Amino acid sequence: MNWGLIGASTIAAEHMIGAIRAQSGNVPAIVLSSDAERGAAYAKAHDVARATTSLEEILADDSVRAVYISTTNEKHLPQALAAIRAGKHVLCEKPLAMSAGEAAEMVKAAKAAGVVLATNHHLRNAGSHLAMKQLMDDGAIGDVLSIRIFHAVLLPDHLRGWRLNSAAAGGGVIPDIVVHDADTVRFYLEEDPEAVSAIERTSAMSAGVEDSAMSLWQMPSGVQVMTHESFTHPYATTGFEVHGTEGSLHARNVMTQQPVGQITLVNKDGAQPVSYSAHSLYERSVQKFVAAIEGQGTPAASGVDGVKSLAVAEAVKSAAQTGQRTLVTYPEMGK
Repeated sequence: MNWGLIGASTIAAEHMIGAIRAQSGNVPAIVLSSDAERGAAYAKAHDVARATTSLEEILADDSVRAVYISTTNEKHLPQALAAIRAGKHVLCEKPLAMSAGEAAEMVKAAKAAGVVLATNHHLRNAGSHLAMKQLMDDGAIGDVLSIRIFHAVLLPDHLRGWRLNSAAAGGGVIPDIVVHDADTVRFYLEEDPEAVSAIERTSAMSAGVEDSAMSLWQMPSGVQVMTHESFTHPYATTGFEVHGTEGSLHARNVMTQQPVGQITLVNKDGAQPVSYSAHSLYERSVQKFVAAIEGQGTPAASGVDGVKSLAVAEAVKSAAQTGQRTLVTYPEMGK
């Protein structure tokens, strides 16, 4: 299957081009960049056959069956809708759009067109999270009481720019990282947050967008969730903890793009390390997307998953701005 890369992005270069090529017969055949010179250099550097500044050129190419969208967030909706209208399957970076309502438009359009829409939420593909989820489902920690997420990092220099200075492009730690945490919690608990309370902070590192947030989430089951996201913490360690009536799962350095980190199961018998598969998160995401196109199962994270993670992030933003507990509103997405 030939792919069109919509966006000459860092994440495509560092993770997705290789993940696509890891699937037998899958080829990143053309890349879109708004700058012709940069696009040509990017294509040459990553051995992509063609570069273009025209989205229409990619969508008119019948040999291209799927597109991967990794442009800035405000471009996702029009680019995805155009690709869907052209009959292309779409794997889109998170957040799917600038609002959950816009993202729901993408879901409805994909359903009507009969194409696969998936969200590139990578964490639910990690061997660490898959292993912890399996232990939780097997009853290793009893009934789940709470989840604590530590997702404060120092944003690398090469990923700054619009993430720190452009609300219009979808910048800020809430649309960038809270969506990941929302998707990961939904993956573990298989339920949707009902209400949130939150605070946010904008430091001297940013220009007009929040770069740190903390929030508390109410789940339908009664499980309590606490999260901390930031772009400004140079020495923090990421982590994910699930606490239950019969034990706890402690994971460190697992909220990353790499198959790394340590997991410990703690119960009445003491502390035991947990092993897990060290496969590529992005290769698994692409593999499940390709399989879904061929009618074999569903993507790791669907378009619906992308809508719901964005709805949670919107509620966190609203709660932080108003200082009020905020109900999470999930848009209608059709049958």
